[in-house]
Amino acid sequence: MDPSGEHFRIASGEARAAVNEVGAGLRSFSVAGVDYTEPQPEGVRPPRGSGSLLAPWPNRVAGGRWTWQGKAQQLALTEPDAGNAIHGLLRYAFWRPTDRTDAAITLEAVAPPQNGWPQPVRVAVTYAVDEQGLTVTTTATNLGSDDVPFGLGFHPYLRVGDTPTDDCTLTLAARAALPLADQLPSGPLEPLAADAPLRAGAPLKGVELDSAFGDCAPADGDDLVRHRLVAPDGRGAELWAEPVFRWVQVFTPPDMPGHGRGVAVEPMTCPPDALNSGTDLAVLAPGEEWTARWGIRPVTA
Repeated sequence: MDPSGEHFRIASGEARAAVNEVGAGLRSFSVAGVDYTEPQPEGVRPPRGSGSLLAPWPNRVAGGRWTWQGKAQQLALTEPDAGNAIHGLLRYAFWRPTDRTDAAITLEAVAPPQNGWPQPVRVAVTYAVDEQGLTVTTTATNLGSDDVPFGLGFHPYLRVGDTPTDDCTLTLAARAALPLADQLPSGPLEPLAADAPLRAGAPLKGVELDSAFGDCAPADGDDLVRHRLVAPDGRGAELWAEPVFRWVQVFTPPDMPGHGRGVAVEPMTCPPDALNSGTDLAVLAPGEEWTARWGIRPVTA
């Protein structure tokens, strides 16, 4: 059995995508044969968190410890070398398809109550492709008897066909950087000037990042947050998101299979260690639903 389970493939016109059964992560996305995310190799777990859906929280929880309604919680330390809990509870769960067409698929899983997590949360995610690109819609529902916090993130690696990452320019819609120490928040947000690298557009050659940014917001007259990776010829990949995705993590590992250096642009609704800080966490009442959208579209020269 493939570690990612079944691969669900969807298509519309020249747009193609694939989604993993295990973790419900994005396996690939292309238009007219051009990859706009790093396609995952066969027969192995998604490398470097590639394409992962991160719920019911994204990023890290320091020491796996947090407090909810006055009760101490201790999550499993899923980042054992650093001693943290990372990227939620559903990355290695089997997700059940609940609806499928040629161009879209919906998958569903439940994060059950367990050590460190107090209430069951159902997460349903729909991946859909059309002439505009890829749209990802996620709905979380509190199935429990009391309030529960919720945060969401995704871990796509952007790509512009065969263009090396070092030849591309990255532009973020973030207006602040979050200082990190050992990948956990170490201070308040630091404003980024409008002409700061990454906000104004930064060539990635020689830039190594595993960094968190906040205060992501639409440009004037827009209603979506937009991050862009652009090749020298002007072609690119745009990751758009609803304004609830106020945070983004950027990671540039040197060893993505088949492509060398990669760049993950990870939209998040809350920052690292949000279960402790409470920053931008949603709080769902029993039976309450919460929905958010993001997606990827090609940018033409």
